[in-house]
Amino acid sequence: MGDQASDFTVSLKGRVALVTGGSQGLGAHFARSLAAAGAEVAVCARSRAGCERVVDEIAAAGGTARAFALDVTDPRSVEAAVAGTVAAFGGLHILVNNAGTATTKALLDVTADDWDKVVDTNLKGAFLTAQAAAKAMIAAGTGGTIVNIASIVGLRVAGQVAAYAASKAGLIQLTRAMALEWARHSIRVNALCPGYVETDFNRDFFATDAGKALVRRIPTRRLGTLDDLTGPLLFLASGASAYMTGAELAVDGGHLVSSL
Repeated sequence: MGDQASDFTVSLKGRVALVTGGSQGLGAHFARSLAAAGAEVAVCARSRAGCERVVDEIAAAGGTARAFALDVTDPRSVEAAVAGTVAAFGGLHILVNNAGTATTKALLDVTADDWDKVVDTNLKGAFLTAQAAAKAMIAAGTGGTIVNIASIVGLRVAGQVAAYAASKAGLIQLTRAMALEWARHSIRVNALCPGYVETDFNRDFFATDAGKALVRRIPTRRLGTLDDLTGPLLFLASGASAYMTGAELAVDGGHLVSSL
């Protein structure tokens, strides 16, 4: 019998979670997964309309969620979303720092604007949101858990994504710094590092010869799925990982240990 990603179950009943970049892709999946586990979820992204669609999906499945417009690069927007979450649900216990962007260019062609867009969203945005969430958790005296969505590219570099790789490497080190400083407040901070996961945005590429060649370099010889990330996310978001903080968890089919 093969591994079944859906076999992992955990209850987050009574917990409130905030997911950034929650209007589509990985963020929408994380929001749905947290709600299915019993959490009340604040679905946040710049596109409130996209968040509302995810909220409707969660409600149709019997869960509880609210949509908030959030630009993670704007401190006032971040503070408003965190305050709105606390006001709507009575607290905040889980943050999933998922909002991110990338540019695919040769490093010699990356502009200052390209760099700022990627680093401001992936690193500065994660810092601003985690700081605001931590302040709310400390004020309430509840503690909590923060899951920063990094990448295996933050641990092992790839071509054409220098700004993205640098931002994710920085996020992993920021995760450790947060874990060190906030442990005394009962706030755990860990990084989830996905490998190549098939989504609507990259499916066409992985159907090409170049995409198929990349998949052949993954030891398990397959792409990850959104469901492959569900168990690891819920593990880090829940008491199942109560003695873990400052760690990075790679979910990559063995890609990091592939032969050079």
